[in-house]
Amino acid sequence: MLMPKRTKFRKVRKGRIRGQASSGNHIAYGDFALQSQGHERITSRQIEAARQAMTRYIKRGGKIWIRIFPHTPVTKKPLDVKMGSGKGNPEYFAAKVKPGTILFEMQGVQLDQAKEAMRLASHKLPVKTRFISRHEV
Repeated sequence: MLMPKRTKFRKVRKGRIRGQASSGNHIAYGDFALQSQGHERITSRQIEAARQAMTRYIKRGGKIWIRIFPHTPVTKKPLDVKMGSGKGNPEYFAAKVKPGTILFEMQGVQLDQAKEAMRLASHKLPVKTRFISRHEV
């Protein structure tokens, strides 16, 4: 699973994810990509599940790039704990994703194979996505 080696602060505030993606919104490495169409936090487990779904489908063919990284720690309080008494402990890390962000890229496979692999990966993610290719753009 992806997680940062170290962070400046152990806990961060939730914040809001607003606006369109201004960086990481174009295909940089591969020929095909999965682009987000909504605002969401994607956990490191969801990223790993999507990656596994793609690699299993293409059967060691081609190359996959993960273009997002879960920097943000997400805290959670234990069950049956009363309100108050501070913020909970960090449980997992998440990536904040805006509309237009490229999530995954792929190269070295056929169009229909890449499309199906990305479709399987999109089912593992909480955000609505679309398939794009370098030739269309």
